[in-house]
Amino acid sequence: MFPVITASVPLLEPPGWAIAQRELFDLLDTAWRRFARDYTGPDGRLVYRGGLTTRDGVDDFYETFFNWPQLYLLGGSDDLLGEAERHWEGVTRQLTELGMLSDEYERGYDWFHQGESLLLLYFLCMAAPERWRERAVRFAELYVDPAHGNYDPEHRVIRRPHNGSDPAREGLFDGDSYPWLPQEARMYGFPLEWLVPAGAGQPPADPDPRLGEQMRRRMGVGDTAVNLAVSGLVFNALLLSGDRRYRDWLADYVGAWRERAVANGGVLPDNVAPDGTVGGLLEGRWYGGHYGWSWPHGWYSVGHAAIVAALAAAMATGDDGYTDLVRPALDTIIGQGKVMAFTDADSSLQSKWTVQLGPDVDTPTLHVPYRYGDHGWFDHNPMLMGVPAALWHHSGSRDDRERLERLRAAAGHDWRTVRSFRSKEEAGHEEPWFAYLSGDNPGYPERILAAAQAQVRHRLARMERYRGLDVPEADIHLWQQSNPVVTEALVQLTWGGPQVVYNGGLQQARVRYYDANARRPGLPPSVAALVSRIEPEETVVELVNLDPLATRSVIVQAGAFAEHHVRAARYSVCDDPSWIGDLYDYGHREPVVTSSSIALDGPWLQVDLPPSTRISLTLELALRARTPSYTTPFEATPSGEPE
Repeated sequence: MFPVITASVPLLEPPGWAIAQRELFDLLDTAWRRFARDYTGPDGRLVYRGGLTTRDGVDDFYETFFNWPQLYLLGGSDDLLGEAERHWEGVTRQLTELGMLSDEYERGYDWFHQGESLLLLYFLCMAAPERWRERAVRFAELYVDPAHGNYDPEHRVIRRPHNGSDPAREGLFDGDSYPWLPQEARMYGFPLEWLVPAGAGQPPADPDPRLGEQMRRRMGVGDTAVNLAVSGLVFNALLLSGDRRYRDWLADYVGAWRERAVANGGVLPDNVAPDGTVGGLLEGRWYGGHYGWSWPHGWYSVGHAAIVAALAAAMATGDDGYTDLVRPALDTIIGQGKVMAFTDADSSLQSKWTVQLGPDVDTPTLHVPYRYGDHGWFDHNPMLMGVPAALWHHSGSRDDRERLERLRAAAGHDWRTVRSFRSKEEAGHEEPWFAYLSGDNPGYPERILAAAQAQVRHRLARMERYRGLDVPEADIHLWQQSNPVVTEALVQLTWGGPQVVYNGGLQQARVRYYDANARRPGLPPSVAALVSRIEPEETVVELVNLDPLATRSVIVQAGAFAEHHVRAARYSVCDDPSWIGDLYDYGHREPVVTSSSIALDGPWLQVDLPPSTRISLTLELALRARTPSYTTPFEATPSGEPE
């Protein structure tokens, strides 16, 4: 069906990265099975005997398994997909019994958390689109169809910050005041700070106007920037169905926010009143909305939602102008940056950066402000690299790459350093990956694979320590923190993409793979892959078959959703068998490696790998030249279009 190249370069000394990559697959296979055995019940639900007393918690149940189908897509074991589906079903039943879902969907909560919940669904859709289409489209209709009460097409707003399947769920809390814990208040402060006069002191929690009726009235209705993350749900439905309604909705909704950003000098505002007016409930302030610029996380929530929406709308419409939803705000906070040690910063995200920076917490480096309030910019942290990396990976533009180079030049720490940590996003190693792709961090593949091994082994030890614990509601994050599946290294090295944007993004990849013989996504057994260069028009990938006896066949796909077009490929060749030597030679000769090329015209290329062979491919690509979809190579015609 597709052009076929047969690898011919002998694999004599397997590269360390290839061996380490396959060892990581093996370790992950052991680890997820142990977690399922010790932490889940027969129907896939998590072992939990408590209740949920607030609107929070749905995300924590689903997040535990978010990257299990992602691992399957990378090349995890055949039965992992069914296991991930079983956990989604079990957790969904469990959360329904706990009163958190209606018709399998979140009754109503903010999209900072909903985006986290839905990553599991998105990867299941990517792995088995036919089985998940009906459910995912039904969920997207909650927003695309105004009859469900979430979307106002006249003003192009989502009607409230807490939204979902239950139109009766209003406001931001169920009691008289927002359940803001003292520890959270110390870390993040309070919303609507300007309501308490200067010098008035700290009001008691229950009558505090910032947490009660004023919060309900000013922040519990209207649209907020974090709702932009719903774009991932709608784009997912477009990939599944091809229905133009979803494309049009993205253009409408994300376009409205783009217009508001332009009117605000380019910087994305965070709140819109029900009548479509920015600042209409906050006395004209463009900041101060729920999960917005002022409270509680600023750029950490606004930036993630903006990049999710920008990439979804750009991919859906083919108009990269939507990415300017992100750039002005990103460049504004960079422009407000200061060089300081993290230990001197006013960061509200201590637990994240203390681990990620390690010994460099005392090293002066660029810190940018994540939040904005009446007194200006505050809450300085190192740059959250997931957003500019995702932007550059999508566009391939010189300006987006130069932004990364400037951030690297401003850093006081060495971007080549790889540390073993696992953040909530299961990301955070964008800096050394970018240095590797830039050509000056050659040891990165083996170092990041070793760091991934360390995290799996650490989590296996954590699982053993807490196995059998009767988990209280306050500690339900234990499951996420014990999930032993780590995928960032495999995503970067094999797909040539950054880890998925955690608050509701869809996966980016320069290439993906299918096992041609098993007719499933992912690398075949014994095959390792390494993307070593990403340029706007070229991608370099090496494939290695470590099996000494079996031939493996890999279908290489251009893009996460077959959205790129392969024009041609150059590849390594060894067509002289004399390297084997003569009958009485004690050794072998150095294989003579040359190159050949092939003209291509589509998103897929098959590579046959005989036993103990390797091949280097340089793919000439036209980025985003095709309509993105979940169509697999097994459903396509020879022209590369769906049947």
